[in-house]
Amino acid sequence: MTPLVTTAVLLAAVTHAGWNAIAHRITDKLVGFTLIAGGGVAIGLAMIPFVEIPAAAAWPYLLLSAAIHIAYYALLMKSFRLGDFSQAYPIARGSAPLVVTVLAAVFAHEVPDAWAAAGIALSCAGLTGVALWGLRGRRPDWAAIGAALATGLTIAVYTVVDGLGVRASGSSLGYIAWLMVLQGTIIPAYAIRRWRRQTVTLLRPSAALGLLGAALSVSAYALVLWAQTKAALAPIAALRESSIIVGAAIGAVFFKERFGVSRIVAAGVLVVGIGLMLRAG
Repeated sequence: MTPLVTTAVLLAAVTHAGWNAIAHRITDKLVGFTLIAGGGVAIGLAMIPFVEIPAAAAWPYLLLSAAIHIAYYALLMKSFRLGDFSQAYPIARGSAPLVVTVLAAVFAHEVPDAWAAAGIALSCAGLTGVALWGLRGRRPDWAAIGAALATGLTIAVYTVVDGLGVRASGSSLGYIAWLMVLQGTIIPAYAIRRWRRQTVTLLRPSAALGLLGAALSVSAYALVLWAQTKAALAPIAALRESSIIVGAAIGAVFFKERFGVSRIVAAGVLVVGIGLMLRAG
């Protein structure tokens, strides 16, 4: 992986943690995700006249990815409703590279070596720690953990689908523009139908914050899609999840969530495992 690709993925990690924090910050999750998804549609439509149309071979991937992203948004909203940001975000993001590694081996013929296998083992241990440690006798919130893990599964699937799709598209910018339009219409359409005349009233107080989240979301994924045309899928997915540390910091500083020493250690183990997976690429 070249320094330019590495820099792009690290920047994507920071911007991704940022837009997820914004989505968590907006109290009404449907309001937040309507603004973020709808803003993504607007950005995609603005890009379309200036970018190449993706090649025909990319469109099945685009349509499948759009469907998976809708499920991802729904699960992410649920995980943010049920759990702390500093728990839900690391679980969702940390589980994704593990699944991506398996899927990339099966569908993209990118077979992990011994370093990647060691990274997977460490990542699993760290992920378990982030989810369960520091509870101090309290029962784990299995609903929140389950929603975050399901979110991670959708992340892994769309990462592989989009990795293959963007390579077939001939234009990473064209692919991201059309993906934003295709995936971003369902949630705003549902919200408008539900709220009807109250839509503008409900959206207005959070509009600026939500649209900033949309810009960060599009930027983050555009960087990742470009990187996926330059390097193997699993190492990119692994490096991208350095956003776990950014997310933990955001949870502690801005949401006043107690991350705790045990979770810090577990997150560190998770990141070391991801680093080993990156070394393999």
